[in-house]
Amino acid sequence: MRIIKATLEHLDLLTPLFVKYREFYGQLPYPDSSRSFLEKRLRRDESVIYLALPDDDDSKLLGFCQLYPSFSSLSLKRVWILNDIYVAEDSRRMLVADHLMREAKKMAKQTNAVRMRVSTSANNEAARKTYASIGFRKDTEFESYILPIQPD
Repeated sequence: MRIIKATLEHLDLLTPLFVKYREFYGQLPYPDSSRSFLEKRLRRDESVIYLALPDDDDSKLLGFCQLYPSFSSLSLKRVWILNDIYVAEDSRRMLVADHLMREAKKMAKQTNAVRMRVSTSANNEAARKTYASIGFRKDTEFESYILPIQPD
């Protein structure tokens, strides 16, 4: 398995799996909007996306993860938000997520980040176990809150 950083040339390969990821979390597919969203993130350097590919096949995507940069005012350092991670159904149990997260962790170290953050649904036991195996731990110092913003 190879882990590579996505470029604009990978949009056609990435978009179908990104759509499946969105559907997994109950969103409508919107393939054109999904592709446009990914294209904007890559064009504007607003995210880093890693792709997991088989060693011998550039046309099959095993999984992906997308990270967004942020910063910590308290530590005065960069933080990376592991916002999206998804493994194709036929590629599960192959440690794809582990490989993707290890590459993300390597990138976080190279950019002198103080930490990576990740969230998942409370009932996603498989993801929680995977995160713990990589070294993520539950934040007991800060509680997170969200403020949904509705259009006027």
